[in-house]
Amino acid sequence: MNTVDGCLPIDLGTGSKDEIEEERRLLHVVITRAKDDMHLMVPQRFFTSGQSGTGDRHVYANRTRFIPNALLGNFERIAWPIASGTEPGLAPSADPKIDVRPSIPSP
Repeated sequence: MNTVDGCLPIDLGTGSKDEIEEERRLLHVVITRAKDDMHLMVPQRFFTSGQSGTGDRHVYANRTRFIPNALLGNFERIAWPIASGTEPGLAPSADPKIDVRPSIPSP
């Protein structure tokens, strides 16, 4: 579950205090009804199709307001591992390197 403001609570549900509280109740139901595992994801940034064409089309994410810092101790925090090249399947390729820079035609 993507737990960033804008997704939770959803932007469309933030018109009134009652709508925000309904979003909070929905999160509570989801978390308390999980049978085996519950993964709450907080991506650092994510792609948006509505961004202006002049930007990089990504926005930075803030953790949902429903999980304040005081509650973080109740969660296991895991970050995606950085590829080191020593993990199986992540070793650097022995294939030849290919230059993908655009070539400038000679005048």
